[in-house]
Amino acid sequence: MPEYDARLVLHTGTVTAWDCECPGLCRGKASEEHVPGTRFAFPYRGVYVHSVGTKDHVADANQMVITNADEAYRVSHPVAGGDATLTLAVDAPTLLEVTPLEYRCSRERPALNRSLLRIDPRTQLLAAQLRQRLLRESIDRLEAETQVLHLIRHALGSNASHSSRPGSRNPEKMADQVKMLLSADPWRRWTLATIAEEVSVTPVYLTDAFRRVEGIPLYRYHLQLRLAFGLTVLPHCDDLMALAIDLGFHSHSHFSASFKKTFGHTPSEFKRSVADRSHQTVDHQNFDAKLLDSAGAYVSRSVCDACHSPSDVRDLQTSNAA
Repeated sequence: MPEYDARLVLHTGTVTAWDCECPGLCRGKASEEHVPGTRFAFPYRGVYVHSVGTKDHVADANQMVITNADEAYRVSHPVAGGDATLTLAVDAPTLLEVTPLEYRCSRERPALNRSLLRIDPRTQLLAAQLRQRLLRESIDRLEAETQVLHLIRHALGSNASHSSRPGSRNPEKMADQVKMLLSADPWRRWTLATIAEEVSVTPVYLTDAFRRVEGIPLYRYHLQLRLAFGLTVLPHCDDLMALAIDLGFHSHSHFSASFKKTFGHTPSEFKRSVADRSHQTVDHQNFDAKLLDSAGAYVSRSVCDACHSPSDVRDLQTSNAA
């Protein structure tokens, strides 16, 4: 086994996540190491010592280890067994925005003035849930980005934005612009960075302001939008796997689980419920028609009567737009 194994589980323009394992073969302090950007490590197995200068910090599951950009550090494993961590990084502007002033090295440098921070049980739970969902590929990229930022901000003890640049956008107008952007291209694999760039705000301001205006997180709004489109396409779709992939889900099971959690029925159950009204009836007590009507408002006004694939719907939307 190599001395250090880092499995990349998420990488976008805003955040990166690794699932890291170290066998702990070096009991004494290893050679100095550096990282190009500040990283947050959440140990979930084993223990090690993270040394910066003359200070030694015991890193276990009750701590968040902070490795600052271009800051020399050394690692040792006095206890056998090695360690494993969920390690996160965010781009420099976002790091400055989510870091409370009391934890900053300076206003300009994207680094913290400490190497260790005690975390609470809620933080441990958030980290464990995020890691498992990333490994199982049961989380969308937009949601994963949001959860990474939430985890770091929760660990730092503040959900406020600490940007030196005050928000100049009207949040309601920004939210409307985001909604039009998402609806215009529901098939696109959006990231926080691309949406924020389109509406000229930072990813942190985007997530905060959108939730204040709409009452739900941006990733959840986007998920409902995609699932609502699925409601329209499903009755005419023969390939649920292809539809799931086109809608941005990792797999058919991911799509089915999200669909059932939202509407109370699996895609197959919904498809059967509308297949032949002369032989089947919808259980209106279990299947809320009002929910379907409101969800359907998000999708295209025109739907192909004989659609057998998502591409047919896209072609129809293009022709209608023309």
